[in-house]
Amino acid sequence: MSSGTEKVVGDAGAAARAPALFTAQQLVRHELQHLRASWRWFLLLGILLAVCGTAAMVFPVFGTVVAIGALSVILMVAGVATIVSAFWAGKWSGFLVHLLVGILYVAAGFVVSDRPLVAIETITVFVAVTFIVVGVFRALAALVIRFPQWGWALLNGVVTLLVGIAIYRRLPWSALWVIGLLVGVEMLLNGWTWIMLSAELRKIPKEVSP
Repeated sequence: MSSGTEKVVGDAGAAARAPALFTAQQLVRHELQHLRASWRWFLLLGILLAVCGTAAMVFPVFGTVVAIGALSVILMVAGVATIVSAFWAGKWSGFLVHLLVGILYVAAGFVVSDRPLVAIETITVFVAVTFIVVGVFRALAALVIRFPQWGWALLNGVVTLLVGIAIYRRLPWSALWVIGLLVGVEMLLNGWTWIMLSAELRKIPKEVSP
């Protein structure tokens, strides 16, 4: 009796989940149909990102300088926008904190623009320390937990740790190329992601109007 009741309840739950799942699949299909018309723009974006990423990897010093320049501009624009929004919102309890955050953004942007080499070296030290810490924790987690395929996680942690140590030991010279190289890798992978997405969108058949 109990097993029969559980089966009925299970079938009812599956039946209740089916419309929701079907609706979600319909929504995804509708969105992909909508994006299909713009697959050429996604392809163009992917090619542009891939080319820029490759250039940043081939010329990492140039990529580092461009990244730091962009960072200074972003900080100053964000600071000005934050200050303006603080005054725009009028008198409220967080006005002073909002204003101070905006001023801090602007000051940081000016410092990065005025002392780019110091900013580059500081960011590179942060990247190196992050790699070392993440690598150690990832390797220890793999050794302690021993989850399925933990060997790959251990290898990932060891490689990340060694890369962080190599970057730190080669300072300040590594500061000239690390940021540009990392930005280039990210842009290249992001670009290929958009290229692959545009190729899949192109394969989707056109929706026939009734």
